[in-house]
Amino acid sequence: MSNLILASSSPRRKELLQKLSIPFTTYSPDVDEKVSKDLLPNEIVKTLALRKALHVAQKFPEAYTIGSDTIVVCKGNVLGKPQNREEASQMLHQLSNCTHSVYTGVAIVSANAMKIFYERTDVEFWELSAALINQYLDSGEPFDKAGAYGIQGRGALLVKSISGDYYSVVGLPISRLSRVLSEMGLPLL
Repeated sequence: MSNLILASSSPRRKELLQKLSIPFTTYSPDVDEKVSKDLLPNEIVKTLALRKALHVAQKFPEAYTIGSDTIVVCKGNVLGKPQNREEASQMLHQLSNCTHSVYTGVAIVSANAMKIFYERTDVEFWELSAALINQYLDSGEPFDKAGAYGIQGRGALLVKSISGDYYSVVGLPISRLSRVLSEMGLPLL
């Protein structure tokens, strides 16, 4: 068993963590992702990241367990993963010609420490025509991603500009993560 556990079933997070070139194991957390509507966006992602990390850390108490969660916020509306094509279309229409914020929370739990942080990245979209949105929906890419787009895939064509950590938009801010893990006693560089 690795000393590092990624509490996620996301292939994107797994791929990002592989960039750190250290061994890790993935374990999919089965947790309730409902949170109070009164929470701020950074509190939502930190709460869910911690919930995932704690759930998996119980099974692997000697490891460092990483939980993460990502949401998109546009005009005060929290956009999670769309449930269907219509919801994905609505999200993309809302994001069109608009700057939105992507929040990714990370929680790291070990036997003797816990660290929780978040990153906020602002992303501006081009104006999206209905035809372009339908083409993107036809690709199938939007349906398992917060805000109904993947910046690392065809969704990159929708993005006009980005201010902040690109990898946080993908789902795991690996640069800051590596620094926090080092602070916790697991140096990566």
